[in-house]
Amino acid sequence: MSVALQLHDDREQIYSRLTSNRLVSTAGVVPMTVNGVITPNSHVTPNHEWLACMMASWCAGQGVLPDYLGLESEQFIALKKHFFPGCSIPEQAPSGSKLDFNRMLERDDLVNLLKNSSKPGVIEIDWVIGIIVAGSLGSDHLWQDLGLWSRAQLSAMLQYNFPELAAKNDKDMKWKKFLYKQLCEAEGLYLCRVPSCEVCVDYSKCYGSEE
Repeated sequence: MSVALQLHDDREQIYSRLTSNRLVSTAGVVPMTVNGVITPNSHVTPNHEWLACMMASWCAGQGVLPDYLGLESEQFIALKKHFFPGCSIPEQAPSGSKLDFNRMLERDDLVNLLKNSSKPGVIEIDWVIGIIVAGSLGSDHLWQDLGLWSRAQLSAMLQYNFPELAAKNDKDMKWKKFLYKQLCEAEGLYLCRVPSCEVCVDYSKCYGSEE
């Protein structure tokens, strides 16, 4: 029997429905948490937790992710089947969000940056990358554009999937700024002329609070 997701439900209710048939993994499991509270006797792979949060927000019309979460239709169907079997999830973005990937000239570069930095053996990595790239087209903080519930979730997701890349953000730069800084440096572009971030007048734009 499918688990119907009512779009008028808030994201916590949708999240609960999405995770009612969670998959249990024997490797790399972490406790399931709801608003920071550990749910007893339940475990889930790390990406399942974050994908469930993003999917719940998306189904509630939050974030900027477009149809199919920004993935190709076959990827979206595979993601639903793998992580949320039995859940009836819409394919069109309830928010009506439309993103113009044609204006994202750096899309392939960002995909390659993430793919080349990804943790080996994560079968869902292409889905995670596709969603992050789509969220990067938003105008808010990356964690909000993705529909995650906190910046801490985004940090944990990036550290899990792209450990070496995430480790370079040792000064806790805003994640969207950090990713694009990596793209510029890969091309040998250093647009910032100040000797160090600490003396820059725009410091707060790169390192200020994202909450």
